[in-house]
Amino acid sequence: MSADLYSASVPVFSHYLGQLANLVERTAGREQVLAARLAPDMFTAAQQVATAVGFALRVAYPLAGREVPPSADLGLDRIGLGRRIAAARTSLAALDRSEFAGAASRRIRHRAGFAELDQSGDDYLHLFGMPNFMFHVSMTFAVLRAEGLEIGKAEFDGLHDYPHGFRF
Repeated sequence: MSADLYSASVPVFSHYLGQLANLVERTAGREQVLAARLAPDMFTAAQQVATAVGFALRVAYPLAGREVPPSADLGLDRIGLGRRIAAARTSLAALDRSEFAGAASRRIRHRAGFAELDQSGDDYLHLFGMPNFMFHVSMTFAVLRAEGLEIGKAEFDGLHDYPHGFRF
């Protein structure tokens, strides 16, 4: 039985892009945190956001058998990142579940850094795409948290609920 790669990708990407939009909006008045990074050789928070957005489309569109839509350079400031996320969510909403028929066995040829990969759709989503998307979402969260933004697990996943001031 083939996995439903639509359900395992599009709604997940859309949900976490919404959470990412909320995180970016939380930088209002402190936009300088978007230029911060965890280590000198890592992306800034803003570039982590842009990369996560790119992964959502870079993964979902090939699974649907479509070319990845070109992304407009909307900037890496709070407003531009918000627009980039909104555009990606609109693009994801344009994908129909029926386009994912056979996606698990569809061959996806792509690059991972300097590596040339050829993966089944199932491996592409579960071993490459979703982990990379979540990595960049997590790094965004980590940078913003390290910069003092009062965010927690509830802001990351939109599911947890903790009282204000709760600490582990």
